[in-house]
Amino acid sequence: MSDNSEKRTKRLSKSRFVVGRFCHKRLWWQTHEPDAPELAVDASTQFIFDQGNEVGELARTWFPGGELIDFPYHAVEEKVVATSDALERGVPAIYEASFVADDVFVAVDVLERTDAGFTLVEVKSSSKKKHEHVPDAAIQTHVLRASGIDVRRVEIMHLNKACRHPDLSNLFARTDVTGEVEELLPDFPAEINEQLTALQGPLPEKQIGDHCKKPNHCPFWDRCWPTLPPNHISTLHFVGEKALPRFEAKGYVTIHDIPANFRLNAVQDRQRRAVQGNKMIVEPDLGAALEQLKPPLAFLDFESVALAIPRWPGNKPWQAVVAQFSCQIQEVDGTVTHHEWIADGPEDPRPELVRQMIRACEGTNAIAVYNVGFERGRIKEMTQAFPEFADALTNINNKLVDLLPIVRNHVYHPDFGGRFGLKYVLPVLVPELSYDEMEVAEGQAASSALARLMFGGDVLSAEESERARQNLLEYCKMDTWGLVRLFEYLKDSTV
Repeated sequence: MSDNSEKRTKRLSKSRFVVGRFCHKRLWWQTHEPDAPELAVDASTQFIFDQGNEVGELARTWFPGGELIDFPYHAVEEKVVATSDALERGVPAIYEASFVADDVFVAVDVLERTDAGFTLVEVKSSSKKKHEHVPDAAIQTHVLRASGIDVRRVEIMHLNKACRHPDLSNLFARTDVTGEVEELLPDFPAEINEQLTALQGPLPEKQIGDHCKKPNHCPFWDRCWPTLPPNHISTLHFVGEKALPRFEAKGYVTIHDIPANFRLNAVQDRQRRAVQGNKMIVEPDLGAALEQLKPPLAFLDFESVALAIPRWPGNKPWQAVVAQFSCQIQEVDGTVTHHEWIADGPEDPRPELVRQMIRACEGTNAIAVYNVGFERGRIKEMTQAFPEFADALTNINNKLVDLLPIVRNHVYHPDFGGRFGLKYVLPVLVPELSYDEMEVAEGQAASSALARLMFGGDVLSAEESERARQNLLEYCKMDTWGLVRLFEYLKDSTV
């Protein structure tokens, strides 16, 4: 290892420091094993990073006359020297202003010069200030003050939920967190020393707990958490962290341990009976619940993109915008036809999608979806955005029938594991259908792939675009075909 590499390993950054406040063990792994497979960035995560970079670049335009400290990631010394030079020249704002003090390196999103001193601005792509943002800004404040910079005010600059495209003049909101930062700072010298000491020694010990999942899920979870036995008590549907100790206090390790007279809600009791009897349970009123689904019947699924910076009329930051749908139509004689549409360019996808969806669903008695809140919310938004389609869209919304509560309230298989999401239910009840070999296999991946297809025209080859398009069509079609097969399974189970 080179001297520079050793220096970087022993040095903290603002992200390392924030991690270390919760767990020295995670800090040690992230520092000493930067290429660990758990830290690999998938397409969905990269999409979030890319969105954050766009937000950061746009935020700089709110501070005119500024200067970017633009050097490669590991060129710390060069960054610090360039920052010092910009300060001496009286630059009104410095983007990525870089400092090292107490073996901690920080790069400030925006360091703004004011008549009263400096304002440190931490830019976030979230639509509000979060609790975990404050330590991030605080460690930067500590390093800057230790470097002789008179930081008088500290702000979190985040996206504004009230912003609506095309008026982006209020895209950002600036929240003053100076008081919260000042409360944290006295403890930082000791915390920094503890973290640096931990990095210089062997892998630290740390008990598992809430810090493993808050404020975010630790990537090294599987290294620390034990493998639980099948049907562990924590898999009891909707048991919740507050209720779990009530079961553990009675010595219930798995669902097999829960006695028949222990009070549970209806779904949990059905799960207990299924697990203890090692059989699937179908309630006798399932048939009545399915009566509302009479052919011609549609099975509908949406895929959406959510962009930090809104691009289409009426959209707010991170609003989910439908850009793809799949619709299977089951006729009275049982035949099924498929309709689909997908956006493949940066234009607003909604007008054409709405037209195609209305045409596909026309003449149906009911429209089956899974977890109706998402579809209902998006259709309502499109109704408001395009009043010329209001009657047809309202009609579609009124026909929506959610298969999720029908499954949850009438069926339980021991292999559900207490979960009723389609990706958990479908492989159990219709095992011949599988997402395992699909390149796009879950919603977040679909959303990021859809955004890449729509906005990647400058970087994707024609072959890559067509492959992405086919992968998305295959995934969305699988979701609706899965609904068809699930519905047929449920009908057959009532016989």
